[in-house]
Amino acid sequence: MTVNIAGALSMAIFYLFILVVGIWAAKRAQKVERTYVGDRSEMVMIAGRKIGIILGILTTTATWVGGAYINGTAEMVYRPDAGLVWTVAPWTSLLCLFIGALFFAKKMRRQKYVTMLDPFQQRYGNYVASLVFIPAIIGEVFWSAAILAALGTTSSIILDLNKNASMVISACVAMIYTLLGGLYSVAYTDVVQLGCIFFGLWLCVPFTIQNQAVTSIKLTAVKEVYQKPWLGKIDKIFIGRWIDDLLLMVLGGIPWQAYFQRVLASSSPKSAQILSIAGAFGGCIMGIPSVLIGSVAASTDWNQTSYGAISPFEKGEAAMILPIVLRYLCPRYISIFGIGAISAAVMSSADSSLLSSSSMFTHNIYRKILRPKASEKEIMYVMKTTVLLVTVLATVLALFTHTIYGLYALSADIAYVILFPQLVCVLYVPHVNRLGFVTGVLVGALLRITGGEPLFHFPPVIHYPGGYFQDSYYVQTFPYKTCAMLSSLITTVVLSHISKIKWPESYITAFTLTGRPSEMRNTDLLYQ
Repeated sequence: MTVNIAGALSMAIFYLFILVVGIWAAKRAQKVERTYVGDRSEMVMIAGRKIGIILGILTTTATWVGGAYINGTAEMVYRPDAGLVWTVAPWTSLLCLFIGALFFAKKMRRQKYVTMLDPFQQRYGNYVASLVFIPAIIGEVFWSAAILAALGTTSSIILDLNKNASMVISACVAMIYTLLGGLYSVAYTDVVQLGCIFFGLWLCVPFTIQNQAVTSIKLTAVKEVYQKPWLGKIDKIFIGRWIDDLLLMVLGGIPWQAYFQRVLASSSPKSAQILSIAGAFGGCIMGIPSVLIGSVAASTDWNQTSYGAISPFEKGEAAMILPIVLRYLCPRYISIFGIGAISAAVMSSADSSLLSSSSMFTHNIYRKILRPKASEKEIMYVMKTTVLLVTVLATVLALFTHTIYGLYALSADIAYVILFPQLVCVLYVPHVNRLGFVTGVLVGALLRITGGEPLFHFPPVIHYPGGYFQDSYYVQTFPYKTCAMLSSLITTVVLSHISKIKWPESYITAFTLTGRPSEMRNTDLLYQ
């Protein structure tokens, strides 16, 4: 295998350009710091709440449009067992950020939180609230690993580069400018990266559609030519699963620190709402090229290409369909722009994840629990160290795991089942308390685990109605993830309400072993 020298060189130039922009943004941030009154760490985490509307819209969109988003959308449209109707990512991103704008962005920004975990710590206390830090940080690391792996796969196919080297280099570049300038560097490089994504993918689309091996996508949308129509269909038995996927992508996309970091960095609550709404449309639009590329792949006679007669799906390479299309259906010099687009998508999400992970640990765990009296210099040192550690951890996961899509799906599950219902409760249900919170988290996690996970061949313990056995594995068709999420929400609300009731003395006597009701007259004191 020989390396594509021109492609590798263009990729190196692109990385160098991004690094230069990041360094320039870091110097700009230093100038703003001199006039900023407040903690320097908050300047790094939320840019001193000085992110304007235009910059906020662009960085929000770029954060959403990651490598896994672009590759995964093309894959789902292409797959004969899925199709466009199962590709919920582009338009659910519109619904997700729109709902976030209406119900969460303005409310969070008005309270002047620094991270997504702040409302939990204010309500439940620093130690108990740290329970949600675990799923939040796991989701961010898994997400980073997934998008780094997407880049490694793409560069190995298009440029014949070693995919491990591509992942390491990309992670290092993103880490360097994140360390230098914090959110300012991340936001300004996001603008450049978003432009590269838009230009690179749209440049490739016409070449793929006009390739002689490709049949009209209008025809293959409804008629079987080389495989099933790429529009796809939803069988009645799978409606529950489709609803599960839909709600998971819409509501599970909200409780992410990477999203709220932009919201909380905006200059006003109104700006936070505007950038979220505009970012919703931006994220949806940016998914269109991937949809078209996926439909082109489903309309291709692969026997007319140098790829070979056996289709990518039959070879088990459906997950790599986007780079495969760029390589075999585009001129080589055009496909190079495609790898630039995917590299930009990866770094625009990777840097956001690195910064959000380090912000949560530094602000909510180190400063509020481990070292409340830590100096500003110490906080900055810890934050930079955390960025380094998260980079290493995500890169290692990307290098050594073979279930990257599984990690990505699992991170979405964690956000949907555990974090979303608790975020709703802490912002909109005044009477929730520690007992309801902890129990709700545990109930949601337990029901999700017992529902099984086919990606990891983990068999379900609970067989929900409507499922069926396939090769001795019970396939769930019931929306069990949504069931787990709602159970967590209901448990938190109901148990919190019950624990706050001032029960009559006779009731307390009957349900205590000691028979000393005076010690438990107000159960609310036990669970505040």
